[in-house]
Amino acid sequence: MSQLRAEKVQEFIKQEVSKIILTELKDPRIGFATVTDVQITGDLRNAKIFVSLFGNQEQKESTWLGLQSSLGHIRTEIGKRIRLKFIPELSLHIDESLDYSTKIQELLIKIKDEKEQ
Repeated sequence: MSQLRAEKVQEFIKQEVSKIILTELKDPRIGFATVTDVQITGDLRNAKIFVSLFGNQEQKESTWLGLQSSLGHIRTEIGKRIRLKFIPELSLHIDESLDYSTKIQELLIKIKDEKEQ
């Protein structure tokens, strides 16, 4: 399978899943979530969707449960919008890179303040 094709499918899935989460999911549990990345296998059978969740811990858990329960609907919608022989199996993964970068930034600011004193 062409690497270029896999990359195009990844980007398409990322865009479409973002649209679906933003506009089509009506689950009240789903708060603010952003699709940060999609990784698809070379045979286009499995796709990992990385999602960044925002809010307090309770809101994040609620959003995560809502997204997990709507995974079948998301896969169905992707199947309608993409022309592939097989619709990829989707799996959601939490992307904590934004939280990690925020924590690093806070530590750097703290170190800078300590040096100034």
